[in-house]
Amino acid sequence: MRWTSFAAIALALARVAAAQEPDAPARPAFASNRWQEDWSPLADPARRTESGDALKYIALDADDPSSYLSLGANLRERFESNDAAGFGTGGARGDSYVIQRAQVHADLRLGGHWQAFVQLEDARAYGKRNLGPADRNPVDLRLAFLAYVRSFDGSTFKARVGRQEFAFDLQRFVSLRDGPNVRQAFDAVWADWETGRWRFIGLLTQPVQYRDDRHFDDTSDRHLRFHMLRAERLIDGRHELSAYAALYQRDNARFVDAAGRESRSVFDTRYAGASNGLDWDLEAMAQRGSVGGKRIRAWAVGSRGGYTFAAWPWAPRVGLQMDAASGDRHRGDGTLGTFNPLFPNGYYVTLAGYTGYANFVHVKPSVTVKPAAGLSLTAAIGLQWRQTTGDAIYAQPNVPVPNTAGRGGRRTGTYGQLRADYAIGRHVATALELVRFEVADTVRRAGGRDSDYLGAELKFTW
Repeated sequence: MRWTSFAAIALALARVAAAQEPDAPARPAFASNRWQEDWSPLADPARRTESGDALKYIALDADDPSSYLSLGANLRERFESNDAAGFGTGGARGDSYVIQRAQVHADLRLGGHWQAFVQLEDARAYGKRNLGPADRNPVDLRLAFLAYVRSFDGSTFKARVGRQEFAFDLQRFVSLRDGPNVRQAFDAVWADWETGRWRFIGLLTQPVQYRDDRHFDDTSDRHLRFHMLRAERLIDGRHELSAYAALYQRDNARFVDAAGRESRSVFDTRYAGASNGLDWDLEAMAQRGSVGGKRIRAWAVGSRGGYTFAAWPWAPRVGLQMDAASGDRHRGDGTLGTFNPLFPNGYYVTLAGYTGYANFVHVKPSVTVKPAAGLSLTAAIGLQWRQTTGDAIYAQPNVPVPNTAGRGGRRTGTYGQLRADYAIGRHVATALELVRFEVADTVRRAGGRDSDYLGAELKFTW
């Protein structure tokens, strides 16, 4: 489907949605994880206020509103122009293209305890020169799992088995990977227990390996495993404290100064909250283990905070983001210090993909305003350095920029970011992002150059 034709269709649907009556309070909002939506309120015919609601709630038992089938769809179109992917090193040229993600799903609920969810996906890239595994996934099984939930005297047990998605915290290190065209799914067993203000989670997973040779050819990656035990605590009803231990194993890892079987023990803690206009999110991770014959000693910290002037026009928020991740200081010393960002979120720094969360120091002040309902505008400046000059500069997610390891100074560069997000009713959302990255001498001497990125996105959700 062409970008222009999709835009016309989506805008027409937006006008229809905007002209309808406001949704009833109990009507569910669309979620990034579509399987988390509860459409049982539409058992009441008075709440079926939109065309298509007959397919959002298909009753299976007239005496039990919790037993139903719900159908849905997502469509995302994004135009991207990047004049210097990887800062233009290695002969990379400018590229302009359209990526398209189309998804349909069926959500079956039975008796308030059981759920069976299936989602199909077709992801395409039109006009893109250099295709990666996160760019294309023609007609394939996106998600397919069976879930069970039951409450016991104020506590709740949940379990899921099958192909599924999950994300934690701000998605710095374990994310949906919603920025690229193909999100990250896992073939996994998940269980959690919620009691009072506590939640305990355990999961065993193999990340999905995406292929585009033919339809329905995605498989579990038997060479990559990720397992976790996690605890969460809600403090005073508004503050979140969490910690987890995880095991990340990869059979064929390759780093600047190490290669072989990678086994990382991961220890993470996070504290987030909001009070009187202030908001904050602090996270720290340590990694231990080995790659080949070398031991791992790596770490990362991340923070986001801000203050919202809620009484001012446009409710401006002044924010500050600071991040750091270790690099490998000394080659050949038997220790690998390069941090592994695991499954990072492409949105966390910028969508341009210029920066990976490894050997990384980052300071980013920002201002966000909301001049109209559904509209958010953000301007930011990012300052970047390497944690150590002994290791490379990394592009997203953790790709070393050639000829930078052990060369040049610590400074990586400075970027400016402008982003606008606008929701047109319930079903249509748009976004525009501009990034200008001015590289430091180290990148320039490695053959890189200043880089410009433009992304324009249109999403339709039903």
